[in-house]
Amino acid sequence: MNDTIDLDQLIDALIEREGGYVNNAADKGGATCFGITEAVARANGYAGGMRQLPREEAAAIYRRLYWLRPRFDEIAKRSPGLAAELFDTGVNMGPAVAATFLQRALTALNRNGGDYPDLVPDGRIGDATLAALDSFLKVRGSSGETVLLRALEALQGERYLRLAERRPGNYILDVETAVA
Repeated sequence: MNDTIDLDQLIDALIEREGGYVNNAADKGGATCFGITEAVARANGYAGGMRQLPREEAAAIYRRLYWLRPRFDEIAKRSPGLAAELFDTGVNMGPAVAATFLQRALTALNRNGGDYPDLVPDGRIGDATLAALDSFLKVRGSSGETVLLRALEALQGERYLRLAERRPGNYILDVETAVA
């Protein structure tokens, strides 16, 4: 995997995938622009029309709420690929969900508590989660990193399927996009 991550490039790619202004009546998120919902934009001080949300403002929100606040920047220091996956999942499902996925996967891959203490899946990246990740990567190396990435993708996919089954109006348009 890459040794570094270009967050600006990650955010630009996300904004390109999300597209511009959308207001789909079937989407519970309501009006969005660049993937930022009106509620999130307002909570972060944006007062203008959603069609006019500046791309730079959307990028700043992504950086602040979906990268720095959940501490995915700390994950990136250890594994840029895992951090990119957590960022993408966090944008689509919430950063706490992404962090919980990491905690669950690390605990499941812990060989019955033999490598590090099990984690409480609380959705917050703290010292215990970072220490567990450090131990996991030290013990398992790059092949373990790949396994952990696949576990995160599996948890994301399972959640999308569960949501689609519970709310038939919210269907998955493209499985590749849903788990990208």
